[in-house]
Amino acid sequence: MTTHRARKRFGQNFLHDPGIIRRIVSAVAPKPGQRLLEIGPGQGAITASLLDSGARLDVIELDRDLVPILEDKFADRDNFHLHQGDALKFDIAELAGDTPLRVVGNLPYNISTPLIFHLLAAQGAIADMHFMLQKEVVDRLAAQPGSKTYGRLGVMAQYYCQVEGLFEVPPEAFSPRPKVQSAIVRLRPHDTLPYPTKDVATLQGIVRDSFGQRRKTLRNTLKNHISSEQLEALGISPTARPEQLALSDFVAIANAVYREQ
Repeated sequence: MTTHRARKRFGQNFLHDPGIIRRIVSAVAPKPGQRLLEIGPGQGAITASLLDSGARLDVIELDRDLVPILEDKFADRDNFHLHQGDALKFDIAELAGDTPLRVVGNLPYNISTPLIFHLLAAQGAIADMHFMLQKEVVDRLAAQPGSKTYGRLGVMAQYYCQVEGLFEVPPEAFSPRPKVQSAIVRLRPHDTLPYPTKDVATLQGIVRDSFGQRRKTLRNTLKNHISSEQLEALGISPTARPEQLALSDFVAIANAVYREQ
């Protein structure tokens, strides 16, 4: 079988701990007939167990040199479908068709945030997501107002999904060992958005600009979008800082701005 050395430019750290693999698969709990998508299968540590469930599994792998390794291991499985390419450019909705995908991945830490935003944009085609991420990213995804880790990623993830941190994964579970602690997170799209916005692009802009200078007050960070008087009319203090606002507050601001456009 072809051997493969982890490549730093792809952010590769291959999971090899059997106990952690079992915990991840148990958390996903795949079942026959379901549609699964694994992003960055690597050398197939989790892939085999996902296939054993009887679910149909599509995998997206960027590294061309890993393709023959995966094909050698799994090409004889009828429920295995390999796509070589960049997950950031992949049309998730087209792949899903009429059946929402359950997405799984040990995401390269260097692209985890843009990839999560890419997947959130396709949340209508996704049933749930289970990811291995840098623990710091999981903390940001699940952060609540008032937390130092609360920011753009958490607000937008929670707009679309319920976020649940599951368990931590130590560096020694990987080869090579990463220099950071990892964790598993579950993202489950809301059946009904708790605070629907009139325009997602406007909300994204408000959240981005609010946290772009997070130490400044809303009066300063949002002065090009909304006046202090308008913020007060919404029951939001112009002297508040962005980490003090709940998701519902950001949606209220975005809706007010959208009405004025």
